[in-house]
Amino acid sequence: LVSVPACCSARYNLALLACFGFFLLYALRVNLSVALVDMVEPNTSLAKNATSNVCPEHSSTINVPRNTTGEKYSWDADTQGWILGSFFYGYIITQIPGGYLASKIGGKLLLGFGIFGTSVFTLLTPLAANLGVGYLIAVRALEGLGEGVTFPAMHSMWSSWAPPLERSKLLSISYAGAQLGTVVSLPLSGLICYYMNWVYVFYIFGALGVLWWFFWMGLVSDTPETHRSISHAEREYILSSLKDQLSTQKSVPWRPMLKSLPLWAIVVAHFSYNWTFYTLLTLLPTYMKEILRFDAQENGFLSALPYFGCWLCIILSGQIADYLREKQNFSTVCVRKCFTLIGMIGPAVFLVAAGFIGCNYALAVAFVTISTTLGGFCTSGYSINHLDIAPSYAGILLGITNSFATIPGMVGPVIAKNLTHNNTVGEWQTVFYIAASINLFGAIFFALFASGEVQDWAVSGYHLHRN
Repeated sequence: LVSVPACCSARYNLALLACFGFFLLYALRVNLSVALVDMVEPNTSLAKNATSNVCPEHSSTINVPRNTTGEKYSWDADTQGWILGSFFYGYIITQIPGGYLASKIGGKLLLGFGIFGTSVFTLLTPLAANLGVGYLIAVRALEGLGEGVTFPAMHSMWSSWAPPLERSKLLSISYAGAQLGTVVSLPLSGLICYYMNWVYVFYIFGALGVLWWFFWMGLVSDTPETHRSISHAEREYILSSLKDQLSTQKSVPWRPMLKSLPLWAIVVAHFSYNWTFYTLLTLLPTYMKEILRFDAQENGFLSALPYFGCWLCIILSGQIADYLREKQNFSTVCVRKCFTLIGMIGPAVFLVAAGFIGCNYALAVAFVTISTTLGGFCTSGYSINHLDIAPSYAGILLGITNSFATIPGMVGPVIAKNLTHNNTVGEWQTVFYIAASINLFGAIFFALFASGEVQDWAVSGYHLHRN
């Protein structure tokens, strides 16, 4: 089996276009949390939170006169919570249908229209906010519906595009766009709000999403067989590398799939990882402001730093994982388990450490950054494991695990908010402890029960040998 060079190949073009797509998806997802600060009248946001006076104030920025033409709304803290959470209510609904549909109509259309729809609803956000909070919540939930199909659709496409020994590389390139989207859009949204007006946050990112859609529809195809400009050598290379891995049966083997322990190993790992990820994504700015007494303007860039680390780690660990499998003959399951252990125990240790360093601001940022960065190993760990155990149904499997993994996005921040009523350091340590122990449990469960082999039920003709 001759490997085909990566440069300018159809499969790497797909990875890069997907990377831009996920970049935009995450930019569209996190821009609201930045813009919301500007959308709310300052006096209604909440009776001044008991800022703990553990740490001294150390923020002495000179306020530049800023643009204040944006409309302001009087939404209280609970309402803001609903607005921020509404995205996940849409997101969780379309995970499993997304995986199922992708296996029927193909990932290209589904992913394309998922991002296109999200972009259009983003463009409508300022209008919805003007009409009333109910409309805004509805628009955000619809954005969630659109984004819910994207990861399963992409996994489904990779099941026909990614040669097994290049899986970690190709998937890590395409999904790393999500981290990069967080890195760029957090500070950029802040700057747009600061110098222009919060409505432009939604208009600029929404327009870019629509633009991306035209490229995606024109340049990408669902399978190597249907691609217009793929070289003959590359098509043969991909198809021959996948020939024993895909199933031709039309019906989905739901029962054996749901009884499969390796699948539940991924579910538990995915849930645990996301608990820490979402708790940090939503509450890190609060922690910096209330405990470390650092101003939000300054921490826009600092909040983005951990995700930049994570992005680098995803790209590098993807290269390392495939190198270990191809050149050093490590087994797939060994690589997946090791990377998942590093990517979950590492963050747990540094997260707990971050709660114990008092007011040492630099160390707090460093620990949180290391914690999130090490999490990047998980992409080449449990995250790609769906494709190892059942390439034909990877989209559906990801839909199943992502449904469970969306729950922490809905409950994690709520629980954390409830635990930190008085904003004491002790309360925050509890939040970090909970996240770390969930991570630890997920890592151990995955290490015990994960598999790196294509499962019997995922190969065609499986039901012939059953009796």
